[in-house]
Amino acid sequence: MVAYRNAQTPDALAVLEFWAGAAEDSHRPPDSADAVLRLIERDPEALILAVDNDVVVGSVIVGWDGWRCHLYRLAVAPSHRRQGIGRELVAQAEARFASYGGTRADAMVLDDNEAAHRVWSTAGYAPQPEWSRWVKPL
Repeated sequence: MVAYRNAQTPDALAVLEFWAGAAEDSHRPPDSADAVLRLIERDPEALILAVDNDVVVGSVIVGWDGWRCHLYRLAVAPSHRRQGIGRELVAQAEARFASYGGTRADAMVLDDNEAAHRVWSTAGYAPQPEWSRWVKPL
């Protein structure tokens, strides 16, 4: 049975391994354990995990900057897709946003990830063609 909880410090390496196998994100440098640990330390509720028998099978990062709501790294293990896990992760993220008084959420979604487009569309999200994402590596 899948359980949902916030990531904890000991989860950092498991999260990285999960993202390496489940996230469709080969276009950017890999994340590090230090980055995951900083996220957990800075906002212990930001990284929501779906866990099946102590194995990470889903994730979403719930970002809140005090004004806007941002969603990152929604991923579900291939073995657990089409079971409502992504939908539940988004619902939990949106509940967190509502508790903060958030009024609009945006999600970072890769253009080529057609499976993700279906998940986000089902959840009520749509691309905004007038926006593009500008990135600078630090």
